[in-house]
Amino acid sequence: MEDGTRETLMGRLRAGFLLAGFILSAMVLMPVQALALKMNWPLAKRLPNFYHRFLCKLVGIRVVTRGEPYQGGACLIAANHTSWLDIPIMASLQPSSFVAKSEVAGWPFFGTLARLQQTVFVERERRTRTAESRNEIHARIAGGDRLILFPEGTSSDGNRVLNFKSALMSVAQLTIVNGEEDREDDLVVQPVSVAYVKLHGLPMGRQFRPFFAWYGDMDLFPHLWEAFSLGPIDVMVEYHKPVTIREIGNRKALAMYCEEACRSGVIRAINGRFDEESEAPDAGTIELPPRLAAAL
Repeated sequence: MEDGTRETLMGRLRAGFLLAGFILSAMVLMPVQALALKMNWPLAKRLPNFYHRFLCKLVGIRVVTRGEPYQGGACLIAANHTSWLDIPIMASLQPSSFVAKSEVAGWPFFGTLARLQQTVFVERERRTRTAESRNEIHARIAGGDRLILFPEGTSSDGNRVLNFKSALMSVAQLTIVNGEEDREDDLVVQPVSVAYVKLHGLPMGRQFRPFFAWYGDMDLFPHLWEAFSLGPIDVMVEYHKPVTIREIGNRKALAMYCEEACRSGVIRAINGRFDEESEAPDAGTIELPPRLAAAL
Protein backbone atom coordinates (compact mmCIF):
# COMPACT_ATOMS: atom_id res chain seq x y z
CA MET A 1 0.00 0.00 0.00
CA GLU A 2 1.43 3.37 -1.01
CA ASP A 3 2.09 5.98 1.67
CA GLY A 4 -0.52 8.38 0.26
CA THR A 5 -3.21 5.68 0.23
CA ARG A 6 -2.30 4.61 3.76
CA GLU A 7 -2.51 8.20 5.03
CA THR A 8 -5.89 8.67 3.39
CA LEU A 9 -7.20 5.45 4.94
CA MET A 10 -5.87 6.38 8.38
CA GLY A 11 -7.42 9.82 8.07
CA ARG A 12 -10.81 8.32 7.22
CA LEU A 13 -10.60 5.87 10.10
CA ARG A 14 -9.69 8.69 12.47
CA ALA A 15 -12.53 10.87 11.21
CA GLY A 16 -15.04 8.04 11.55
CA PHE A 17 -13.92 7.24 15.09
CA LEU A 18 -14.01 10.87 16.20
CA LEU A 19 -17.36 11.64 14.56
CA ALA A 20 -18.91 8.56 16.18
CA GLY A 21 -17.42 9.49 19.56
CA PHE A 22 -18.66 13.05 19.24
CA ILE A 23 -22.24 12.06 18.41
CA LEU A 24 -22.52 9.17 20.88
CA SER A 25 -21.08 11.13 23.82
CA ALA A 26 -23.43 14.03 23.09
CA MET A 27 -26.46 11.74 22.91
CA VAL A 28 -25.55 10.14 26.25
CA LEU A 29 -25.22 13.50 28.02
CA MET A 30 -28.07 15.40 26.34
CA PRO A 31 -30.88 13.87 28.49
CA VAL A 32 -28.78 14.42 31.63
CA GLN A 33 -28.32 18.09 30.77
CA ALA A 34 -32.01 18.46 29.91
CA LEU A 35 -32.96 17.06 33.33
CA ALA A 36 -30.41 19.27 35.09
CA LEU A 37 -31.88 22.34 33.40
CA LYS A 38 -35.44 21.34 34.27
CA MET A 39 -34.53 20.75 37.92
CA ASN A 40 -32.31 23.86 38.04
CA TRP A 41 -29.37 21.83 39.32
CA PRO A 42 -25.88 23.41 39.47
CA LEU A 43 -24.84 20.52 37.23
CA ALA A 44 -26.49 22.36 34.32
CA LYS A 45 -23.62 24.89 34.43
CA ARG A 46 -20.81 22.39 34.96
CA LEU A 47 -21.79 19.58 32.60
CA PRO A 48 -21.28 21.50 29.31
CA ASN A 49 -17.85 22.60 30.56
CA PHE A 50 -16.95 18.96 31.33
CA TYR A 51 -18.29 17.78 27.97
CA HIS A 52 -16.35 20.36 25.97
CA ARG A 53 -13.11 19.50 27.79
CA PHE A 54 -13.74 15.85 26.91
CA LEU A 55 -14.51 16.78 23.30
CA CYS A 56 -11.28 18.76 22.94
CA LYS A 57 -9.28 15.77 24.21
CA LEU A 58 -11.19 13.39 21.95
CA VAL A 59 -10.62 15.48 18.82
CA GLY A 60 -7.02 16.27 19.73
CA ILE A 61 -7.29 19.99 20.41
CA ARG A 62 -4.58 21.37 22.67
CA VAL A 63 -5.63 24.77 23.98
CA VAL A 64 -2.88 27.16 25.08
CA THR A 65 -4.00 30.29 26.92
CA ARG A 66 -2.43 33.69 27.50
CA GLY A 67 -3.65 36.43 29.78
CA GLU A 68 -6.26 36.02 32.49
CA PRO A 69 -10.04 35.76 32.23
CA TYR A 70 -11.85 38.51 34.09
CA GLN A 71 -12.95 37.29 37.52
CA GLY A 72 -14.22 40.50 39.08
CA GLY A 73 -17.93 40.01 38.40
CA ALA A 74 -20.31 40.25 35.46
CA CYS A 75 -18.56 40.06 32.09
CA LEU A 76 -19.37 39.81 28.39
CA ILE A 77 -16.72 38.12 26.24
CA ALA A 78 -16.25 39.42 22.69
CA ALA A 79 -14.32 36.95 20.51
CA ASN A 80 -13.37 36.50 16.88
CA HIS A 81 -15.08 33.58 15.15
CA THR A 82 -13.43 31.04 12.88
CA SER A 83 -15.13 27.68 13.27
CA TRP A 84 -17.70 25.59 15.11
CA LEU A 85 -14.59 24.41 17.00
CA ASP A 86 -14.55 27.82 18.74
CA ILE A 87 -17.52 26.55 20.80
CA PRO A 88 -15.85 23.54 22.50
CA ILE A 89 -12.54 25.41 22.74
CA MET A 90 -13.93 28.37 24.66
CA ALA A 91 -16.51 26.40 26.64
CA SER A 92 -13.77 23.99 27.78
CA LEU A 93 -11.95 26.81 29.58
CA GLN A 94 -14.78 27.88 31.89
CA PRO A 95 -18.55 27.42 32.22
CA SER A 96 -20.16 29.71 29.67
CA SER A 97 -22.99 30.15 27.19
CA PHE A 98 -23.05 31.76 23.76
CA VAL A 99 -24.90 34.35 21.74
CA ALA A 100 -25.83 32.90 18.34
CA LYS A 101 -27.93 33.81 15.34
CA SER A 102 -31.53 32.62 15.52
CA GLU A 103 -31.11 30.16 12.63
CA VAL A 104 -28.90 27.96 14.80
CA ALA A 105 -31.88 27.07 17.00
CA GLY A 106 -33.45 25.23 14.06
CA TRP A 107 -30.40 23.19 13.07
CA PRO A 108 -30.81 19.42 13.52
CA PHE A 109 -28.78 18.09 16.46
CA PHE A 110 -26.58 21.20 16.82
CA GLY A 111 -29.60 23.39 17.56
CA THR A 112 -30.52 21.05 20.42
CA LEU A 113 -26.97 21.19 21.76
CA ALA A 114 -27.07 24.99 21.63
CA ARG A 115 -30.36 25.15 23.52
CA LEU A 116 -29.07 22.75 26.17
CA GLN A 117 -26.12 25.09 26.71
CA GLN A 118 -28.60 27.93 27.24
CA THR A 119 -27.56 29.84 24.13
CA VAL A 120 -29.12 33.27 23.60
CA PHE A 121 -30.54 33.36 20.07
CA VAL A 122 -30.69 36.75 18.35
CA GLU A 123 -32.11 37.94 15.02
CA ARG A 124 -29.11 39.85 13.74
CA GLU A 125 -30.84 40.99 10.55
CA ARG A 126 -33.78 42.62 12.35
CA ARG A 127 -32.69 45.86 13.94
CA THR A 128 -36.07 46.19 15.65
CA ARG A 129 -35.18 43.17 17.81
CA THR A 130 -31.80 44.52 18.90
CA ALA A 131 -33.10 46.12 22.13
CA GLU A 132 -34.93 42.91 23.05
CA SER A 133 -31.81 40.82 22.46
CA ARG A 134 -29.68 43.31 24.37
CA ASN A 135 -32.01 43.12 27.36
CA GLU A 136 -31.96 39.32 27.34
CA ILE A 137 -28.16 39.29 27.22
CA HIS A 138 -28.04 41.81 30.06
CA ALA A 139 -30.46 39.79 32.18
CA ARG A 140 -28.41 36.63 31.72
CA ILE A 141 -25.14 38.34 32.62
CA ALA A 142 -26.75 40.08 35.59
CA GLY A 143 -27.94 36.65 36.73
CA GLY A 144 -24.35 35.42 36.85
CA ASP A 145 -23.92 33.81 33.43
CA ARG A 146 -20.77 34.28 31.37
CA LEU A 147 -21.83 34.95 27.79
CA ILE A 148 -19.62 34.80 24.71
CA LEU A 149 -20.50 37.03 21.76
CA PHE A 150 -19.03 36.77 18.26
CA PRO A 151 -19.41 40.38 17.04
CA GLU A 152 -18.25 39.60 13.49
CA GLY A 153 -21.71 38.10 12.96
CA THR A 154 -20.19 35.30 10.87
CA SER A 155 -17.03 33.18 10.75
CA SER A 156 -13.82 33.81 8.79
CA ASP A 157 -11.18 31.65 7.11
CA GLY A 158 -9.03 31.76 10.24
CA ASN A 159 -6.31 33.93 8.70
CA ARG A 160 -7.95 37.25 9.52
CA VAL A 161 -10.45 38.98 11.80
CA LEU A 162 -13.51 40.58 10.22
CA ASN A 163 -15.07 43.86 11.31
CA PHE A 164 -16.92 43.69 14.63
CA LYS A 165 -20.55 44.83 14.55
CA SER A 166 -21.47 47.16 17.39
CA ALA A 167 -25.24 46.64 17.74
CA LEU A 168 -25.19 44.13 20.60
CA MET A 169 -22.31 45.99 22.26
CA SER A 170 -25.00 48.38 23.48
CA VAL A 171 -25.55 45.93 26.34
CA ALA A 172 -22.42 47.47 27.89
CA GLN A 173 -24.37 50.72 28.31
CA LEU A 174 -26.41 49.01 31.03
CA THR A 175 -25.16 48.60 34.58
CA ILE A 176 -25.14 45.52 36.78
CA VAL A 177 -26.49 45.73 40.33
CA ASN A 178 -24.14 44.29 42.94
CA GLY A 179 -26.56 42.39 45.15
CA GLU A 180 -24.31 42.21 48.20
CA GLU A 181 -23.51 45.90 48.32
CA ASP A 182 -26.54 47.24 46.45
CA ARG A 183 -24.17 49.05 44.08
CA GLU A 184 -24.47 49.53 40.33
CA ASP A 185 -21.34 48.47 38.45
CA ASP A 186 -20.42 48.98 34.81
CA LEU A 187 -20.68 45.87 32.68
CA VAL A 188 -17.18 44.68 31.78
CA VAL A 189 -16.36 43.50 28.25
CA GLN A 190 -13.28 41.35 27.65
CA PRO A 191 -11.91 40.73 24.14
CA VAL A 192 -10.65 37.18 23.58
CA SER A 193 -8.75 36.11 20.47
CA VAL A 194 -8.76 32.53 19.16
CA ALA A 195 -6.12 31.43 16.64
CA TYR A 196 -5.48 28.01 15.08
CA VAL A 197 -1.70 27.73 15.07
CA LYS A 198 -0.39 24.17 14.73
CA LEU A 199 -1.24 20.89 13.01
CA HIS A 200 0.53 17.75 14.26
CA GLY A 201 2.78 20.06 16.30
CA LEU A 202 3.97 22.00 13.23
CA PRO A 203 2.97 25.53 12.18
CA MET A 204 -0.39 25.23 10.45
CA GLY A 205 0.14 27.84 7.73
CA ARG A 206 -2.43 29.63 5.62
CA GLN A 207 -3.04 26.61 3.41
CA PHE A 208 -4.27 24.33 6.23
CA ARG A 209 -6.09 26.81 8.49
CA PRO A 210 -9.20 27.02 6.23
CA PHE A 211 -9.66 23.25 6.65
CA PHE A 212 -10.56 23.94 10.28
CA ALA A 213 -12.38 27.19 9.61
CA TRP A 214 -16.08 26.88 8.85
CA TYR A 215 -17.40 29.75 6.78
CA GLY A 216 -19.32 30.69 3.67
CA ASP A 217 -21.70 28.00 2.41
CA MET A 218 -19.81 25.00 3.82
CA ASP A 219 -21.98 22.06 4.87
CA LEU A 220 -21.31 21.24 8.51
CA PHE A 221 -20.99 17.45 8.56
CA PRO A 222 -18.62 17.21 5.55
CA HIS A 223 -16.53 19.93 7.19
CA LEU A 224 -16.52 17.95 10.45
CA TRP A 225 -15.33 14.87 8.59
CA GLU A 226 -12.49 16.72 6.87
CA ALA A 227 -11.32 18.49 10.04
CA PHE A 228 -11.39 15.25 12.04
CA SER A 229 -9.39 13.42 9.37
CA LEU A 230 -6.44 15.83 9.41
CA GLY A 231 -5.13 15.29 12.91
CA PRO A 232 -4.51 17.04 16.25
CA ILE A 233 -4.24 20.81 16.38
CA ASP A 234 -2.97 23.52 18.74
CA VAL A 235 -5.08 26.60 19.41
CA MET A 236 -4.00 29.83 21.07
CA VAL A 237 -6.60 31.64 23.19
CA GLU A 238 -5.61 35.04 24.51
CA TYR A 239 -7.54 37.05 27.10
CA HIS A 240 -7.05 40.77 26.49
CA LYS A 241 -7.54 43.72 28.81
CA PRO A 242 -11.17 43.97 29.99
CA VAL A 243 -12.77 47.40 29.64
CA THR A 244 -16.07 49.20 30.18
CA ILE A 245 -17.95 51.45 27.81
CA ARG A 246 -17.33 54.31 30.24
CA GLU A 247 -13.57 53.90 29.65
CA ILE A 248 -13.88 53.57 25.87
CA GLY A 249 -16.55 56.16 25.13
CA ASN A 250 -19.39 54.51 23.16
CA ARG A 251 -20.47 51.16 21.74
CA LYS A 252 -18.87 51.70 18.33
CA ALA A 253 -15.54 52.54 19.90
CA LEU A 254 -15.93 49.53 22.19
CA ALA A 255 -16.53 47.25 19.19
CA MET A 256 -13.49 48.66 17.41
CA TYR A 257 -11.30 48.23 20.50
CA CYS A 258 -12.35 44.58 20.83
CA GLU A 259 -11.81 44.06 17.09
CA GLU A 260 -8.28 45.49 17.16
CA ALA A 261 -7.37 43.54 20.31
CA CYS A 262 -8.54 40.27 18.74
CA ARG A 263 -6.87 41.03 15.41
CA SER A 264 -3.59 41.81 17.14
CA GLY A 265 -3.81 38.59 19.16
CA VAL A 266 -4.54 36.45 16.11
CA ILE A 267 -1.69 37.99 14.09
CA ARG A 268 0.83 37.41 16.89
CA ALA A 269 -0.37 33.87 17.45
CA ILE A 270 -0.26 32.70 13.82
CA ASN A 271 3.12 34.39 13.31
CA GLY A 272 4.54 32.82 16.47
CA ARG A 273 5.52 36.16 18.00
CA PHE A 274 4.83 35.21 21.59
CA ASP A 275 7.62 35.21 24.13
CA GLU A 276 7.89 35.66 27.88
CA GLU A 277 8.30 39.42 27.59
CA SER A 278 5.39 40.05 25.24
CA GLU A 279 2.18 41.43 26.67
CA ALA A 280 -1.43 41.31 25.59
CA PRO A 281 -2.64 44.52 23.96
CA ASP A 282 -4.84 46.78 26.03
CA ALA A 283 -6.64 50.07 25.69
CA GLY A 284 -3.47 51.93 26.63
CA THR A 285 -0.90 50.08 24.50
CA ILE A 286 -2.76 49.01 21.37
CA GLU A 287 -2.22 51.24 18.36
CA LEU A 288 -5.72 52.37 17.48
CA PRO A 289 -6.74 52.94 13.87
CA PRO A 290 -7.84 56.43 12.76
CA ARG A 291 -11.53 55.44 12.76
CA LEU A 292 -11.30 54.44 16.42
CA ALA A 293 -9.37 57.54 17.37
CA ALA A 294 -12.06 59.62 15.64
CA ALA A 295 -14.82 57.78 17.52
CA LEU A 296 -13.12 58.48 20.83
